[in-house]
Amino acid sequence: YRRKSKLIYLMPLEKDGVMIILSSPSGAGKTTLVKMLSEIDSYEVSISHTTRQPRPSEIPNKDYFFVDKVEFNRLIKNEEFLEYAKVFENFYGTTRTPVIDKLNKKRNVLFDIDWQGADQIKNKKLDYKLITFFILPPSKEELFERLSNRDMKDKLIAEERMKQFGRDVLHWINYDYVVINDNLEKCFSKIKSLIDAEINNGSKDYDLEFIRSHVSKLTS
Repeated sequence: YRRKSKLIYLMPLEKDGVMIILSSPSGAGKTTLVKMLSEIDSYEVSISHTTRQPRPSEIPNKDYFFVDKVEFNRLIKNEEFLEYAKVFENFYGTTRTPVIDKLNKKRNVLFDIDWQGADQIKNKKLDYKLITFFILPPSKEELFERLSNRDMKDKLIAEERMKQFGRDVLHWINYDYVVINDNLEKCFSKIKSLIDAEINNGSKDYDLEFIRSHVSKLTS
C-alpha cells in the first residue's frame, strides 16, 4: 500500500515540467544564470511583461514583453498574472497561460523574478513542483562594482540599488536554496546539480550554515 501511494505521488513529476525560480538583489547575476539554464534541453524561460524601457542589449518579445502602464493594468484587471510586482518604479509580471502550457508539455519553466513575485507564485500552490533559488554576490564591494559597470551612467542609481540590496537580502530565508555567484560557471553548476537532485530525489550538497554566515557578512 505504501509503495503504491509513493508511485502515485511521483507520477505528476514524470508527467509535468518543474517550475524553477531564480531571484536575487539587483546586480547579483540571476538573469545571466537564467539564460545559461535556458540553453539546456527541456528548460524554457518564462518571459515577463514589464513597463520599463528596454536596455540597449534587450530584444522585445524575447527578453521581455515591453508594454505601457495601461496595458499592464488591463492584464491585472483580467487576473491574467500568476505574479506581478513594482520594482524601482516599474511593473513586472508573469502571465499564467503560457507557463501552464509549457509545464503541461513537460518543459521546465525558469522564472527570473524578485522575492515579491516568488512569494505570489508560492502562495498560488499550483499543482507543479517548485524549486526556488536566491542568488547572492560574493561581497557588497563586488556588487557595487557590478552595478557601477552596468550601462548605468548614474552612480546614484547604483547607490539606490545598494540601499535596496540591504532590504532584499533579508528574503533569502524564504528560498529553498541560496547560491553565491562568485564564479559564474561554478554557480551555474551548483544550481544545475541542486535541480537534478530535487527532480531525481538525489543527495544534495548544500551547507546552510555557510550561507547563514555569508548573509550576516553581507548585512553587517
